[in-house]
Amino acid sequence: MATMEECRSALDKLSDNLAQADDGVRSAAALDRSLSCHITDLDITFTGRLAGGRIDVRDTFDGPPRERAEIRLAMTGDDLVAMVGGELNFARAWASGRVRLEAGFRDLIRLRKLL
Repeated sequence: MATMEECRSALDKLSDNLAQADDGVRSAAALDRSLSCHITDLDITFTGRLAGGRIDVRDTFDGPPRERAEIRLAMTGDDLVAMVGGELNFARAWASGRVRLEAGFRDLIRLRKLL
């Protein structure tokens, strides 16, 4: 099972990957939205913002998200680490229910480029 530190490191790497991505992916991630990522097996939540094509993690706390972020992710720590490491395809994990992504309709349309 991935640790909290490994999950935080994976989110930082994901942020770096988004910042270095090609124009299509970078423009899809160029939203300015609140973000939460609930790691279900550790029962911790990372919160922050997706802004300027980067993820800025601002807080970590125990339990599910306390507030409803505009973009909400939920998955196990192992799945987060595997996705960022390129071992798990996000679209397949989302389609199978291993990863939950919730956002407004317009944001989902824009974020589909990341899939």
